[in-house]
Amino acid sequence: MRNKSLSDAYDSEVSLTHTKGCSCESCQLAMNPQAYAQALENQAEKNSGLSVGQDTKTPRFASADELMDRAIENTIVRALFNQDDNSRRRFIRAIGGGTLAAALSSVLPLGAIKAAAKEQGGPLEKKKLSVGFVPITCATPIIMAHPMGFYAKHGLEVEVIKTAGWAVARDKSLAGEYDASHMLTPMPLAMSLGVGSTAKPFIMPAVENINGQAIVLHVDHKDKRDPKQWKGFKFGVPFEFSMHNFLLRYYLAEHGIDPDKDVQIRVVPPPEMVANLRAGNLDGYLSPDPFNQRAVWEKVGFIHTLTKDIWDGHPCCAFACSKEFALTNPNTYGALLKSIVEATHFSSAAENRKDIAAAIAPANYLNQPVQVIEQVLLGRYADGLGAVKNDPARIDFDPFPWHSMAVWILTQMKRWGYIKGDMDYQGIAREVYLAADCEKVMKELGYAVPTSTNKNYFIMGKEFDVTKPEEYINSFAIRRS
Repeated sequence: MRNKSLSDAYDSEVSLTHTKGCSCESCQLAMNPQAYAQALENQAEKNSGLSVGQDTKTPRFASADELMDRAIENTIVRALFNQDDNSRRRFIRAIGGGTLAAALSSVLPLGAIKAAAKEQGGPLEKKKLSVGFVPITCATPIIMAHPMGFYAKHGLEVEVIKTAGWAVARDKSLAGEYDASHMLTPMPLAMSLGVGSTAKPFIMPAVENINGQAIVLHVDHKDKRDPKQWKGFKFGVPFEFSMHNFLLRYYLAEHGIDPDKDVQIRVVPPPEMVANLRAGNLDGYLSPDPFNQRAVWEKVGFIHTLTKDIWDGHPCCAFACSKEFALTNPNTYGALLKSIVEATHFSSAAENRKDIAAAIAPANYLNQPVQVIEQVLLGRYADGLGAVKNDPARIDFDPFPWHSMAVWILTQMKRWGYIKGDMDYQGIAREVYLAADCEKVMKELGYAVPTSTNKNYFIMGKEFDVTKPEEYINSFAIRRS
């Protein structure tokens, strides 16, 4: 009798079958399905780097998913050679393991097979999904998860749909035309509260990006670097319920400019920002990239300041869906969230950014020159003032939806009169920003998670104490509340 091993199926130098007396952990697990299942559970909980087999060629698996992927691939390869391991090894020596792997991938949907095998909560209720996105670099994880295979890996067939602006994204999400969508972090809060739209419970289990925005001014205003000179200016923001609006208002007010009295703030869809700047309809804007860098590229604007220099680590965009979708399709929701969290962590790695820029540049995604996107994602960029700057933290990607982020956003919504009256800040934050869901997925994928869901922030030198939201609002001289 021979037992199965979890060695590399595409390596001719290792065996996929061990003798009955073999005592390696791989064989012990293969002989005992219950022990194998328990090992997977332990791996998911502890991320202990379970080692299967004592062969030095056999790697330690970083997660339960990796271990299960290896088991599935081995099963397929063994079946292909009718369980004859000698035939497998001779064949690989002749053509190469990479050739065999590529041939299998060309005829079998390995990603879908692995995802189906790993479904622990039952089958996906819905595999074909429509996910909206606005064509900006903040949407990088949601976009690149399509061409780079993160959705397919988890058994999903996702159509990512380019959307002109945030009002359209909101309305299509409310109407159920999108199963989920790329949203601005304040949007699920506003939609759940019925501010600016019909009230419908929406949830936000993952942030997409942090930082990644800038204040851009028209090239004619290079002599007006002091915000106190901006009275009478016309500014663009992509949506009322956006970090762009709230950060611009914060920045102006800290310089003594009342955003409702001293300037005009207009909602302009991101793809129309540069054209409006060129036409003189705007003096500047606080916009998502790549349209800040595109203004420099086209020599119509310059970067006055990055928003990371207003609040380093601020949230911007997110992945969101209706509460109804998550409750009706729990397995699909879980697979979709896992795809997004995994893609977000992949996007955060600097070594992946050039490949990502190439993947999201085409017309069906961002429709931008690769060089423009690279300047944003890699952080080496021309500022339009004659300097080339290097700031790798210009944009980053971190999925954890801090409740304190939601509380800060709610304070600004109240400060500027979008919401009124008493509010349960933490209650609303917990209901909309599902940190527990994100934490669960991050643990399953082997990523470190914060020990709390709240923290204080320093924004332009002023501390935001998450435990004192009302005192924070009242501390500002310029406000509507």
